[in-house]
Formats: sequence, C-alpha cells, structure tokens
Amino acid sequence: MTETEMQTLEGKLLIAMPGMGDPRFDKSVVFVCAHSDEGALGLIINKPTPELQFENLLKQLEIKIDGPSRDIRVHFGGPVENGRGFVLHSGDYKTNEATLKVGDAFGMTATLDVLEEIANGTGPNSALLALGYAGWGPGQLEAEILQNGWLTCDASPELIFGNEDETKWTAALGTLGVDALMLSETAGRA
Repeated sequence: MTETEMQTLEGKLLIAMPGMGDPRFDKSVVFVCAHSDEGALGLIINKPTPELQFENLLKQLEIKIDGPSRDIRVHFGGPVENGRGFVLHSGDYKTNEATLKVGDAFGMTATLDVLEEIANGTGPNSALLALGYAGWGPGQLEAEILQNGWLTCDASPELIFGNEDETKWTAALGTLGVDALMLSETAGRA
C-alpha cells in the first residue's frame, strides 16, 4: 500500500472477511480511529456486550445521574486493554484535549466526562461505548488487508449508530455491493 492509501484508512471501516482465523474478529466491523506508519487503532462497532449494560457501568464507575439518563450500547471494542472504555461519537462533541477528531463526522473520547454527559442527557448526539480496542503494529494492518483479511469501506453515521449490531457486517458489505452469501471462507489467488 502506498502512503496515500494508508492515510485513507483513518475514519474508514474494516470489514472482517470470512475465515480470518481470529474468532474475536469473526464478522466484525471495525472503525479505524487512528492510522499512521506507527500502526493503527480501531474499535469494533458490532459486538455488543449483553452482560454489561450502560446503567450498570455508570454505577460501577460511581457516576452520578441527575435526572433522566440516556442509554448507549456497550461493545467489545477489541482485545487490547479491554478494561478501558472508548466512546465513539458523532462529530458534534469535543472536549478540550481529550477528543480525537476523526474527520468531520466522528470523534473518539476516552475520559469519564463524556460518560457523565451522556448519562445526564447531554454530550454527543450519537455514541457507542467500546471496552478495549483493536491495535496493529507498523505495517500489520496493511499486511492483513493484502492477505484478504479485511475489506475497507467508507464509514457513515447511519451505519455506525443507526443499524442494529447484528446487521452492521452485512450492511457494510452492502456499501461495496458485496452479498455476504457470496463470500467464501477460503481466499485464493488467480
């Protein structure tokens, strides 16, 4: 991949191909928050954690709720630092230094204040909470893409925040005109 192609991965979605080999990424869709020659960081956006609800997490973190609370989905964000939370949100929200702006439409914040604001009905218009992240070392993600481990597509707020988690993988493939039923679990080269 050229450096220009590499820069375009930030703010894109990675769509796991069948037969990737790592069950943690089976049918996953990953939003790439950061990508440089030093590596990449992304959040899985379609693997909810049914055993952990936002309200229970707020109680564990001792976040006080003043008035009616807003609820957001909690996801398995990836296998790295899965005890740490990252909020992927719409671009309308920003803290002074703590928000990583990803294009105009998205941001990622990993501080407690964003959780407090969401819980109290303020904060970003759209958000999801990811516990942990997916990380790649220098050149690792590019190699996985070249080995047919991932497809890439543009990210949209509708796809990330509007779709049900169980439909995001198929919907992301659909943006490329790919029918999930036509994908094979074995890659080949002509």
